[in-house]
Amino acid sequence: MAEDSEAEKTEPASERRLQQAREEGDVPRSRELATFTVLMAAGAALYVMGSTMAGKLAKMLSSGLTLSREQVYDPDVLIRRILTDLVDVLVTFLPVGVAVMIVAIASPLLVGGWLFSSKAFMPNFGKLNPVRGITNMVSKNALVELVKALLKTIVVGAVAYMVVMRYKDAIFALPAEPAHEGFAHMLDMLAMSFLFLVGALGFIAAIDAPYQIWHYADKLKMTRQEMIQESKESDGNPQIKGKIRQLQREMAKRRMMADVPTADVVVTNPTHYAVALKYADGSKGAPKVVAKGTDAVAAKIRELATEHKVAILEAPALARALHKHTEIGDEIPQRLYAAVAEVLAYVYQLRAYKPGLRYPDRPTKLDVPSDMDPQNAAPKA
Repeated sequence: MAEDSEAEKTEPASERRLQQAREEGDVPRSRELATFTVLMAAGAALYVMGSTMAGKLAKMLSSGLTLSREQVYDPDVLIRRILTDLVDVLVTFLPVGVAVMIVAIASPLLVGGWLFSSKAFMPNFGKLNPVRGITNMVSKNALVELVKALLKTIVVGAVAYMVVMRYKDAIFALPAEPAHEGFAHMLDMLAMSFLFLVGALGFIAAIDAPYQIWHYADKLKMTRQEMIQESKESDGNPQIKGKIRQLQREMAKRRMMADVPTADVVVTNPTHYAVALKYADGSKGAPKVVAKGTDAVAAKIRELATEHKVAILEAPALARALHKHTEIGDEIPQRLYAAVAEVLAYVYQLRAYKPGLRYPDRPTKLDVPSDMDPQNAAPKA
């Protein structure tokens, strides 16, 4: 058989294939989306807290540039002062760092979800194959990455140009503003510029995320032969399963036939249907079906019943109704109680019959609801 080609992979990946890929650390990922969410979180945090941070940084800058005579001539005091200022700067930027960290941890949930796979840490020397590396360089995926890089350059470059032109006059006016106001104004402009640029990356991410999901599904597609092989591995060979089901049916049939001699009566059609009923004296339940069948199976049930002297009653409508509405081991339907009770009464009279007594009358008009007889329920031509 010829080896399957990529063009023949037309079947979507099975759940087992997806699970195996996930165990190997292979899930859809969009780096553009992750970069966009992290940068957007940083920019939004700077925009919201920019003024407050600018005020704190201005005070720290003013305080840091004000040195007393003791600090100038005492290196130990100066070092402590510098360390204190560094700690203050870190505390000032801490909210932005926390926001970025939370978004960086949560961003994988957007595409692929969280995943930890030990197999991903195992060395794969196949990746060191130079032929495979050259093949990857000229693959369809490499072309897509090149197009994305060019698109990012064009889009981000165009947005950067528009941002610079928008704030050109404000940038040139910064030296004329007071230090505190100018610093805050500069941070606001930086934050807005940052958000505009990150928004441009959002356009790339909106294209890349659906593409990565589609590419992942396309990469894991399977051929018909792979689907059949996986089905054999997971569910077993269909031929073997069919043989097992056949053996199970034969075993069930043998168990059913073994129960025929214990039955109280066999109701027949007379040739097409046979249903064996048993009622345990003192039981609170209704009579149960211990065997049933049609044609050859029905003939075998009648043969065993005759051999073991089990009463056989020809009642076509009742036999058809019992066969249609019961399974082996089921109690008879409530609507057939009256008919079956009349049959069992006849059987018990046969058992009690002795020569010289009046022979029991065979029941001929049993109360079988017409809608329970499949012959009556069948649509007329």
